[in-house]
Amino acid sequence: MAHSFGCARRFPETEVTPIKASSPAELQRYLLSRKPDVAQFRLRGPFAVIERRALEISLDSNLTVEADLYLCAAARKAPLVIVLHGLDNSKEDHAFQAMHLASWGMHGMALDLPNRGPWIANGRILAKLVDAIARSPQLIDDRIDVDKIVLVGHSFGAIAVAAALGERARALGGVLLDPAGIGRQLPQSLRRITVPVMVIGADEDIWPTRNRGQFYRFIPAGVGEISIRDTVHQDAQYPNEHTLRAFQDNPDDTEEAQIAFVSALTASAFGLAATGGIDYAWNSFESGINNGVFFNARRK
Repeated sequence: MAHSFGCARRFPETEVTPIKASSPAELQRYLLSRKPDVAQFRLRGPFAVIERRALEISLDSNLTVEADLYLCAAARKAPLVIVLHGLDNSKEDHAFQAMHLASWGMHGMALDLPNRGPWIANGRILAKLVDAIARSPQLIDDRIDVDKIVLVGHSFGAIAVAAALGERARALGGVLLDPAGIGRQLPQSLRRITVPVMVIGADEDIWPTRNRGQFYRFIPAGVGEISIRDTVHQDAQYPNEHTLRAFQDNPDDTEEAQIAFVSALTASAFGLAATGGIDYAWNSFESGINNGVFFNARRK
């Protein structure tokens, strides 16, 4: 069914973009013809979203994974962005992000894997899922453009995304949402990544994330990193009760932080899907860097 973002209380209220487009291809041409600006992705995109919940995707006789799929209703073919949760979280924590991506012409999929790891093993499952979809998109939907798959991971879920990319999963690149590192195997996985990666971090002056610097340090090239001022680790998903307690004086700030993360994620995923690189996203962050919304920007 088509979903209206405003009908569910648990999702932030965002206005609909005034951009008019009849298809993702038309929207892509429009966006690429103009100066990139992450601020436009704060709004919902121009397309309706079709939800398919609790899909069971069989990868072999012993392995089935569950996911929620958010399809761009206007798309005949569109990129697929797979979003993976971190420790003690689930696909529900990234539902808003997946829906937002779909409104901007990309199919979004929020995936459930074991939420206490092991994360490198989760990465191998993720790589297996990507390769299965690339071979047989009808596993989830025929409207998937199998040449344009982007992986997104939050917190320890970023380890799984890194492991999948290091395993040469058939993905264009990755977006890591305030990634957290652990274990001796992670640097090995990061060194094997050959596709572009964007790291979008929280404000480490408020909430330092474990070993976040490993991702920029060990990925060989094609990696950019920004931090979003006045945000915490949980803001890289939908704000939960823990985040609300962290901002007791002004809990509405969590919604603003979530929208800041989702706009940076959408610019990054769109850029990867449309161009195969991070230049589009990086250029879209320029005004935010200049006005201090984004900081600690670095790239190699």
